[in-house]
Amino acid sequence: MSKPVIAISVSAMTSPKNNRPFGRYYLERDYVDRVIAAGGAPVLIPPGTEVESIAPFIDGWVIPGGNDIDAALWGEPNHPEVENEYSGRTETERHLFGQIHPSAPILGICYGCQLMNVLHGGSLIQHLPDILGGDYHRGDPIQDYRVEPGTRLAGIVGEHAQGKSWHHQAVDRIGDGLKPVAWHEDGTIEALESTEGRWLVGLQWHPERTELPESEKLFEAFMEAVREFKISRSGVPA
Repeated sequence: MSKPVIAISVSAMTSPKNNRPFGRYYLERDYVDRVIAAGGAPVLIPPGTEVESIAPFIDGWVIPGGNDIDAALWGEPNHPEVENEYSGRTETERHLFGQIHPSAPILGICYGCQLMNVLHGGSLIQHLPDILGGDYHRGDPIQDYRVEPGTRLAGIVGEHAQGKSWHHQAVDRIGDGLKPVAWHEDGTIEALESTEGRWLVGLQWHPERTELPESEKLFEAFMEAVREFKISRSGVPA
């Protein structure tokens, strides 16, 4: 039985050896390790990939963390604190979102959660300290989150979740077909999911690097959804 193919987006960065612009592709290995541990076969998607050629073979997609999303995508100038993600990555992800099977499960983490919202027509708070008066969402702290009862996320982790946080932006206007399902005590939206039946979950925190039982549950639930999708479109057990 073949393992589900899980796409994971990759960024590009300056080479530390010779300072060549975008001299290396970049991805924290935690994402790959989590996918492998949950039973998936990860395939890395670097910027510039011709996604039309590979989208038919993808069973699920993990959109990992990254830098900030260009506010031009929702019609605003960038805040002075913004450090934009490599545009080639974001552009490739936009194309993949349009090409991947519309029922394929997607798990978005931090930047990935924010990108999901933007791709659905939503917007972001560009710098949370301007609103909250403090920068306590950035710095890898363990945070507590309230989860909406009866949601897909609550069915995975319960009505309370914890995770490590590293972000200065957050979801603002909710994109079409999405709903907020978890919040920090200060009101910051910490998770989104689809209102249209698809397994599509965005987490503002980082389960891939939070060593708690619920982190494992999140990747296992994602992979279970991927297996079900793989069987539904092929009829072959995963």
